[in-house]
Amino acid sequence: MAGRVHVLGIRHHGPGSARAVLGALERLSPAVVLIEGPPELDAVAPLAAAAGMRPPVAGLVYAVDEPATAAFYPMAVFSPEWVALRWALEHDRPVRFLDLPATNALVLGERDRDRFDPIAALAAAAGYDDPERWWEDAIELRYHGLEVFDAVVEAMRTLREGQDVDLVTRRREAAMRRVLRSVARTERGPIAVVCGAWHAPVLVPEAFPTIAADTALLSGLGTTKVAATWVPWTSSRLARASGYGAGIDSPGWYHHLFTAPDEVVPRWLVRVARLLREEQHDVSSAAVIEAVRLAHALAGLRGRPLPGLSELSEAAQAVLAGGSPVPMRLVARRLLVGDILGQVPAQTPMVPLARDLAATRKRLRLRQSAAEQTLDLDLRTESQLARSVLLHRLLLLGVPWGTPAEVGRTRGTFREAWSLEWRPELEVALIEASVHGTTIASAATSVLAQRTAAADVAELAELVDTTLTADLPEALGTVLEALADRAARQHDTTRLMAAVEPLARVRRYGNVRRADTELVQRVLAGLVTRIAVGLPAACTALDDDAAARLRELVDAVQRGVALLDQPELRREWQRALGTVAEQPGVHGLVAGRATRLLLDATLVEVTEAGRRLSVRLSPGADAVAAAAWLDGFLSGEAALLVHEPELLAVVDRWTSTVATDVFDRLLPLLRRTFAAFAPAERRAIGEHVTRLHQGTPARVAASEEVDHDRASRVLPRILEILGNR
Repeated sequence: MAGRVHVLGIRHHGPGSARAVLGALERLSPAVVLIEGPPELDAVAPLAAAAGMRPPVAGLVYAVDEPATAAFYPMAVFSPEWVALRWALEHDRPVRFLDLPATNALVLGERDRDRFDPIAALAAAAGYDDPERWWEDAIELRYHGLEVFDAVVEAMRTLREGQDVDLVTRRREAAMRRVLRSVARTERGPIAVVCGAWHAPVLVPEAFPTIAADTALLSGLGTTKVAATWVPWTSSRLARASGYGAGIDSPGWYHHLFTAPDEVVPRWLVRVARLLREEQHDVSSAAVIEAVRLAHALAGLRGRPLPGLSELSEAAQAVLAGGSPVPMRLVARRLLVGDILGQVPAQTPMVPLARDLAATRKRLRLRQSAAEQTLDLDLRTESQLARSVLLHRLLLLGVPWGTPAEVGRTRGTFREAWSLEWRPELEVALIEASVHGTTIASAATSVLAQRTAAADVAELAELVDTTLTADLPEALGTVLEALADRAARQHDTTRLMAAVEPLARVRRYGNVRRADTELVQRVLAGLVTRIAVGLPAACTALDDDAAARLRELVDAVQRGVALLDQPELRREWQRALGTVAEQPGVHGLVAGRATRLLLDATLVEVTEAGRRLSVRLSPGADAVAAAAWLDGFLSGEAALLVHEPELLAVVDRWTSTVATDVFDRLLPLLRRTFAAFAPAERRAIGEHVTRLHQGTPARVAASEEVDHDRASRVLPRILEILGNR
């Protein structure tokens, strides 16, 4: 192999290295090109030249039986590996990958240990913050042709002296030499090896150890069945250290360095100015000229032949952004990193589930993008309803291409908002989900069946909602049957209570998705009846934590019942609340909350509520228990105390007469109760207490001017909305 093997040590994803590799290949015209990477990528390497392949992309190798065990090998336009691969394909030369096979590496699980970037280390030692600028200044401007890579080999050989190279790296390098020996036996012409600079010295044939030594390193390794393909990658993901092991902070800048034909500095600052103008910042042409001059001046002061990224950023902030760092955050996000999403050709190997998603996405005109975007859907429109169904099914499969948007998203309406962002790891999630089925619908149905088998009553209620939103009618019957069966055998009332609100949402708003919810109605009616019977027993012997949890469940059931226009169910629930409110031994949080809900439903008069409050807050009652009852009674809003002076007077009298030592114990409880009120509500309560102490009516005088006739016209509709008619 002497004289035939040319080792081109590079920095992964380095544009300077990419230019040097391209020049070396043109000069060498090798008979075969070897690129660092798992040999499994050999099968899909020809697709790099196919129409529709657009970097950034990544080679993906995954374990067939466990798709989550996978490795990505990202490549961008400026990656030396991509440049070498494309050169070989365009010149009809054989190209192979050399590294430890993924069939062994994925079993070892330690493939990614080697994260040392020697070129970045050398750049930092020389005082450079940008390894690419150091490469150009110290290597490309001083060496030419193959001399560049001879210098790299010598530098890396010096760096490796005395280093304790880990076992994983030594195995990888032994596997590289094994491939290189194999190729040298069959090819007679020059061989170009494109590999990370750190490995370059040990791939020079003169430095090879014996075949027996390499064989010993590679013996006894475990194996697993793997598959390889290409997947789209994003510019932001190039900043992560994965696959080739060189994460880069500024992929957008590197793309510019590699693709700009000349005048790198002015072209970059023009791009910055254009972006700032699009965001309504005033940037003149004269300012761009001044920024270019300042960048060159900074480079001169720092002893650099050309401005680097730090000089350009400082010049842009000082001149184009008026000294403010805020606009530069936009530059960092949009230009330094970017949101480019690559593309792979249609003939790329895909699992059937991924092909079904691609076809569905095309039919629904949903565009994959690495940039986060908001999608507003009107569910009354057939096409937009279909988009919602697809996104809900993908969530079921663990492929969160879209996540429900917080702003503007309301359940139970005809509108839905999603935040969409396609991330490369979703490709692996699709492969994992493919074990459930070959189409999105069948796979989602299978996932629902598995979750149904292990779910309790509350989880099954949520699954009913999920099944309807994902439009999986085949699964709905199974989920409802399981819910009815487990509810019938469930003796824990609290678990039944957790199921009411999600089922009530389904019953109330199921027609938005054109779903038949009659089966849900039957299950829901049975649940409410059983809860009404079991609630008094469930409210006994509760500690503070259990009482707090039960109060939340009581509120949830109240919200669920209020959603339904079903007087019979509402009366059953209210009868249960009445029993709990008067039942001795019930924790104050729950009893107080039950009384408040009955008061809001006008089933308890204000005078009766005041009497109960007085009893609970009487001097003979336990003060801590009284504080708990007050917390349950007042939770939600302060309007009750603002508009009902009788109740406010009771609370004020109690807090004024509690013993000092007891009040110290009560203060945290009272603070928690009143802290939940809005500042304006707390202020109004304080003003009303002041009036009480002054002996003036607590009600606002303006209330005498209320037009009761006009108010009575809207009162029935308000009560209907609140579910209290």
